[in-house]
Amino acid sequence: MKDLTPRAQDLDPIEIASRDEIAALQLQRMKWSLNHAYENVPHYRKSFDAAGVHPDDLKSLADLRRFPFTVKTDLRDNYPFGMFAVPREKVLRVHASSGTTGKPTVVGYTQSDLDTWADCMARSMRAAGTRPGDIVHIAYGYGLFTGGLGAHYGAERLGCTVVPASGGMTTRQVTLIEDFGASTIMVTPSYMLSILDEYRAQGRDPRESPLQLGIFGAEPWTNAMRAEIEQAFDMHAVDIYGLSEVMGPGVANECVETKDGLHIWEDHFYPEIIDPISGEPVADGQMGELVFTSLTKEALPIIRYRTRDLTRLLPGTARSMRRMEKITGRSDDMMILRGVNVFPTQIEEQILAVKGLAPHFQIELWREGRMDCMTVHVEADAAHASADARAMCGRALCERIKDVVGVTVVVDVTEPDQVARSQGKAQRIIDNRPRTV
Repeated sequence: MKDLTPRAQDLDPIEIASRDEIAALQLQRMKWSLNHAYENVPHYRKSFDAAGVHPDDLKSLADLRRFPFTVKTDLRDNYPFGMFAVPREKVLRVHASSGTTGKPTVVGYTQSDLDTWADCMARSMRAAGTRPGDIVHIAYGYGLFTGGLGAHYGAERLGCTVVPASGGMTTRQVTLIEDFGASTIMVTPSYMLSILDEYRAQGRDPRESPLQLGIFGAEPWTNAMRAEIEQAFDMHAVDIYGLSEVMGPGVANECVETKDGLHIWEDHFYPEIIDPISGEPVADGQMGELVFTSLTKEALPIIRYRTRDLTRLLPGTARSMRRMEKITGRSDDMMILRGVNVFPTQIEEQILAVKGLAPHFQIELWREGRMDCMTVHVEADAAHASADARAMCGRALCERIKDVVGVTVVVDVTEPDQVARSQGKAQRIIDNRPRTV
């Protein structure tokens, strides 16, 4: 793989500032953000007053723990524009979630917010190894989802040539990558596997593709998946993190020279890790739920937003800003099977460790009597498509999941191309358990 390490002179000064300098900037900006939210968003005025705190009570960064959390239902309860802190006519763009589980969560951006977002995305891409003038193939979905447009404006801010492919039409994705000579691709890791399948279906060697770098996000993925993609394409695979409530993609990114966790752009987003049960902050290095407070957002300031993502904070390495470990999973994606906590990423790791299995899978939850059960639907690769080979792979996966994860599951190994493919975020869990009233 090509060395894509950025030059020191290309970094923003704040990326390599001292921790004291970063903390001083954070405190200054946090005071502004709390006041901005309190003065302009009725929800925050009400929640701060109910908790008995005022923005003037923030004397140090540690005082943030006295302020109440924001959760997704707060955005839904104030649908559509009740969380905005500026007049609606100052909002230049609106994004929203799909709303498949209720009212969508709506987020807005002023011109300053859009500039900040583009700057953070450009910084993320530069850290990943993209350079001005590179051709960037964006296969994230465009529209109300923040992925496509967030990546698009960041790539343009960095000075790249953008191919706004969006998702779907996988055959054309491969054609455009090859004909246009894209060196960077931005896409969900699960859809990258579909692109890999298409390369092989067309008889192309993915290692001969022009791609040098993949920036993957929007869903948890493992280091085993990274190794699978990097080996298949002979390219770097780095992780990007973001969520629309906080900004969109570009809140944090891995640096290509270390690939040891995602550096959080702490000049714009203040991270905490809390115990997901008690809500109390935990020390850096301990696992828990990630919480963010925005420091510079105008249209939608967000105070102590509970992301439900599980990770831990680590010291900076390639940059001064702290790192977050790759997301283990989401607290609301955690499955409890006969007393054992199970995340889809744990199942993925075991699938990738069994020779003969392709990396496409879905988890089905079902109930037998009063017991919850799990079936892992996974497919064999072409060389292991016979019934005997699939049965052998299934037994091996069952044993690995039992030994490593600690649960007994049913494994259904299908012939190739039988597990549903993703063209965006993968739907890993199908819950067929009866609903309780």
